[in-house]
Amino acid sequence: MSATTFSTPDEIVDALKSGSSSEVAEFFDNFIDISLPEKDEMKNMGKNQASIALKAFYEEIGVKNFQLTSQREAGSIMYITGKLQGKIKNSNLTIMLKNAGAKYYITSIRIG
Repeated sequence: MSATTFSTPDEIVDALKSGSSSEVAEFFDNFIDISLPEKDEMKNMGKNQASIALKAFYEEIGVKNFQLTSQREAGSIMYITGKLQGKIKNSNLTIMLKNAGAKYYITSIRIG
């Protein structure tokens, strides 16, 4: 987690827009599910392993931006959907966040 004492969905969207996988990974929960195109879904992946997998994907398609299409909340769970804009291609993205007090953590990433 970053040096701040809380994280908001807007901060996570800003990290997605930065095109930096390491900024996004700062918001990962300790274990996350990650699904990348043409790869098997990885369940309960540790934060470090998930960071490496996301970095490889970002580098592969040259992610440069994110366009938010939807953000909705149900209880302590929030979903963010949009398009990752890459140099090679664009990809649909769905992220599930959990709210733990004043912090939001990414618990699931699906890219397709």
